[in-house]
Formats: sequence, structure tokens, C-alpha cells
Amino acid sequence: MKKRTRKVKSIKTELLTKSREAMLSAVQIFNNPNIHFKSESFIVLSNIAWMYLLHAYYRDKKVEYRYHQIVNTRKKFDKTKRGAYKYWELERCLNDDNNPIDNVTSSNLRFLIGLRHEIEHQMTTKIDEYLSGRFQSCCLNYNLYIKQLFDSKYAIDKHLSVSLQFSSINEEQTEKLKEFTDLPKNIASYINDFDDKLSDELYNDIRFSYRVLYVPKSANNKGQADKVIEFIPANTPEAEGINKEYVLIKEKEKKKHLPKNIVDIMKEKGFSRFSVYKHTQLWQNHDAKNPSKNLGVNVEGAWYWYDNWLQIVENHCNKNKKDLE
Repeated sequence: MKKRTRKVKSIKTELLTKSREAMLSAVQIFNNPNIHFKSESFIVLSNIAWMYLLHAYYRDKKVEYRYHQIVNTRKKFDKTKRGAYKYWELERCLNDDNNPIDNVTSSNLRFLIGLRHEIEHQMTTKIDEYLSGRFQSCCLNYNLYIKQLFDSKYAIDKHLSVSLQFSSINEEQTEKLKEFTDLPKNIASYINDFDDKLSDELYNDIRFSYRVLYVPKSANNKGQADKVIEFIPANTPEAEGINKEYVLIKEKEKKKHLPKNIVDIMKEKGFSRFSVYKHTQLWQNHDAKNPSKNLGVNVEGAWYWYDNWLQIVENHCNKNKKDLE
């Protein structure tokens, strides 16, 4: 029994060691100015890092994380052609009921998993700038969970530093980053489709994408401007001022429609008999205001619908043309 216990601890430690090495390698590659395959490398290595982290957790909690079937009340393990066990991939780890990772962090990882599937089948270019905020969140989330699930001695923050830049950032560059014009169509489509399914609350959570506001700083005294990044307490006038400005320049705000706007849009498309009453019946039948469906949002007592609900309404009208035209 003692030998078995030592073996379990040894494998868990080995998994954590490999997990940390994979994440540190992901960050080092992404911060290396001589490497042009940054995002692709980060996505693959960070995926491995999180997978090993969850394998270590499940092993510690005695949760079976090998694929298997129950045959005559006994486990029959799935194996490769060479006879090796098939362990859960990251997505399967996240789907398990014992998954310890919160919903927002899981969404960040699911985004990266889906993106990995896209880049596996097509060469990508110029995606580093678009996705660095989500990569940053992935790193911070990883550092948080490896300490929370195991021990602070496994933390990676002491090995990381701010990446230095050789170019300044101006408003023209920032606006260009929002256009997705340089991205392959499949990548741009994937990002937009994934984001459209998220609630505003989840999308704007720093655990999903870490956003930094760059504010040019002038200092009156020596030493005041020595730090590239300065953390301002949330309850200070400076922080309140920045947050007010941030509300005006949020990266993305989903388009919203009042019920009357949706009815008018359907009438313009030729469905002259579609009315507010029929729209109300439709959303009630679909339980469309259920927050879990993310089809709209309540803003100060008024309900606004997102574009994904607008598409459902149009599909409904197309299926019932005879009654609505």
C-alpha cells in the first residue's frame, strides 16, 4: 500500500511538473520576438498544460480520467494501437461533473480549444495581436488554479515578467485590431460566432480576456514614471475616472433590438402580418428570456434582443410564410 501511495504521488508530481513546463514554454515562445508561430504554439502548449493540470487533480481526487466502457460490471479501458491507455483530452476534462474550473475560465479554455481545431487544418497569420488578451487570461487563470488546487510552490508568476514592446500604441492601431481584416475567414468567423454566444457579463470578465488600458503618463518627479504598469486601487478617484472612460470605449457591445424594432425588420422583409403580439407569443413559447439562453438582456427595466434572437425570429417567419406574408 505504501508503494502504491508513493507511486500515485510521484505521477501527480510528474504531471504538475510537465504542466508547468508546458505553460512556461508557451509564454516564453509567445514573448520571443524571433518566433513568428507564436499564437499557434501558445494554444497547443497551454492546452497541454491545462490538461496535465486537470489530470493531476483528478488523480489526486481518485477520479478515473481514462476512457473506458463498463462490460459485465467491469471497466474495459480504451487503448491505442500500441496498447497505451487513452486519457481524457482537455475538453473532456472540462465536461466532467468533477471539473473544479469555474465557468468563465472554462469558456476561455473552450475558446482556445476551438481555435486549436481551426488552426490544425489551415495555416494562420497575424492572430497574435487579436488574441493576446485571451492568452493573458489563460496564463493568469492557470497560475491561480495551480496554487488553489495544489500549492503556491507550483506558481509560475515568479518566472514571468512584462514583455517589452518596440512600438508605441496609438488609436489608429487599436481600431485596426478590431476589424479582423487580416485574419483568415475561418478564424474570424470562429471568433465572432464564439463571442456572439457569450453573455456581456462573461465576455467582459477578465478571466475570459484580460484587457489593459494604456494611458500616456507624464510625471513631475523622478521615479514616478519608472514602472511600465502601475496598479491603481479601485476606490481611488483615478480608478473611477478610468472606469468611466472605459465604459465609453469598451471593445465590443452586442447590438440590441427592442421588440418593435424586430417587428419592423420582419415587415420590411415581407412578413406584413407579423406583430408585437405574435412576437410575444414566439418568445414565450421558446422561453427566450431565460438568461441561460443568452438571447437578450434587461436594461433598466426594458428587454432588448440580440441578433441571435433576430435570426430565430426570421427563421420562424420563413417557415410560416403563408400565414405571415
